[in-house]
Amino acid sequence: MNDQSAFLQLKEDEREIRKAIIIKATFKLFKKKIFHKIGMRDIAREAGVSAASIYRYFPSRDDLFVEALIQEIKKIKIKLKKTLDCGQNTLDDLAFVVIDYLIDNESTFQLMCHFLTRDEINYRVKNKFIAAQAYFISFFDEIVQSTEKKNELFFSKAFFATLTGVVLTYIHYPNATKEQKRQYMHNLVSIIIKTGNPDL
Repeated sequence: MNDQSAFLQLKEDEREIRKAIIIKATFKLFKKKIFHKIGMRDIAREAGVSAASIYRYFPSRDDLFVEALIQEIKKIKIKLKKTLDCGQNTLDDLAFVVIDYLIDNESTFQLMCHFLTRDEINYRVKNKFIAAQAYFISFFDEIVQSTEKKNELFFSKAFFATLTGVVLTYIHYPNATKEQKRQYMHNLVSIIIKTGNPDL
């Protein structure tokens, strides 16, 4: 590698490190407030950089948020894989991992809903989200088919849509603790799985 290539690689590495710092600051803020109320200035303050410098790496707040969501998708994927590696390989096991992750990381769930339901998102960001969504659904499809031998068309897509629908419906259910809501969602999903798979 010549000096110019080494310099360019160093610049690219530095860029990736700065992006990682900004995304990490975003996650810290997610623990303090809901993402709708987080602005680029808040993120800049948390990351210890100027707001203007963030725009060098992320042209808009949605560009930053979709990158953060991609990181979260990777974490859910790792959790699902660990569940399988531990021998927990039923539809209930997979469902509980997804539901628990979305309950425990509500900002991630809000981000997901943000990109799923908003129409006016920048075309570039929307395409990035669609690609990330397709990547995760493809992985989820492989897991579901390998564990439950489900080969019906669209089964895993319908299954994942059911899980997110259950979380959306009950995550803010009134007069219930977080753990009560979690248990209720687990029970509900188990009933749905059993109803759709009477042989299980």
